[in-house]
Amino acid sequence: MNQQDHNLQERLVARRRALHQIPEPGFKETKTQQFILDVIKACPQDHLQMKTWKTGVLVKIKGSQPTKTIGYRADIDGLPVVEETSLPFSSTHDGMMHACGHDFHMTIGMALVEHFAVNQPKQNIVFVFQPAEEGPGGAKPLLASEEFQTWKPEEMYALHIAPELPVGTVATKPGILFANTSELFIDFLGKGGHAAYPHATEDMVVAASHYVTQLQSIVARNISPLDSAVVTIGKIEAGTKQNIIAEKARIEGTIRTLSIESMNEIKSRIEGMARGIEESFQCQLSIDYGANYCQVFNDADLTEAFVQSAENSQHVTFEDCDKAMTGEDFGYFLEEIPGVMFWLGVNSEHGLHSNKLNPDEKALSVAVNYLTEFLASK
Repeated sequence: MNQQDHNLQERLVARRRALHQIPEPGFKETKTQQFILDVIKACPQDHLQMKTWKTGVLVKIKGSQPTKTIGYRADIDGLPVVEETSLPFSSTHDGMMHACGHDFHMTIGMALVEHFAVNQPKQNIVFVFQPAEEGPGGAKPLLASEEFQTWKPEEMYALHIAPELPVGTVATKPGILFANTSELFIDFLGKGGHAAYPHATEDMVVAASHYVTQLQSIVARNISPLDSAVVTIGKIEAGTKQNIIAEKARIEGTIRTLSIESMNEIKSRIEGMARGIEESFQCQLSIDYGANYCQVFNDADLTEAFVQSAENSQHVTFEDCDKAMTGEDFGYFLEEIPGVMFWLGVNSEHGLHSNKLNPDEKALSVAVNYLTEFLASK
């Protein structure tokens, strides 16, 4: 590593660690936004414009001979996860962690802005630092905003860290890359009472337990085996004491599919089963699908050009990859604007959303060096 690359890596690591300590929930990223603004304001302003949207930041770099505008997006929010990495730069915000790599995404995005603020690109480039990717979903309202529409690009790019891939690797594919996703929250309301008199109650522990078991049949018996879908319940809450029959229960989960048709079918079955539980257990169910994200669908021609660029680059190695059941609201951008999302290898023993996620920081300079080369060639 030459001195220039060494200096870049040191700057990236310091910035990423500072961001890692201040993860914030969606649309509450006030410290994060100020951090980004401070970095951008320190750049040369000759061909740079900046504006904010809610807690996000948009930066436009004017090209020297623009024939189009390229977009690049980095998400900025954290997750409600209690960090257990024991790193010296662990989160200082109780119950929050950058457990999905958004500290990496932001650090790379800001370094690209710094580079092109000094080295003017041929094309216009709009950098989007988007809030609330993890929920309730920042991409869709940002996409519709006047701030974004004024600078709307003709192409759009974004990366996501991949813990399972080695540092120096990028991977993507044309067509569907990430799944359609929906959150799932269901509240049960029955009649509580003394454990010694179950016949006088409507037990929501039993009702919720039966319902969760029934949900597991949806993918197995209602979705084509040639399709792919997931229904996962990750949280159940019910009851207050061992000898009190629970009046209320709540389950929380996620739905993921590779087709809109399967998503609709799963929701239809969820609602049908809920009506059956209501009748069987004399209770009431309330269903909330929370945040819904559409699939991430990469443009075929732009993906082919991206792959060729990666294969010809000295900075990265390209690997083919399969589609994943991961959810990402970047898919809303790709519904309106052709573009590409790709994986960046960060070689972590622990995966996305783990409270022990620890991406290899060497991937930061790899991404910056490759993306400055790629975006400058557009």
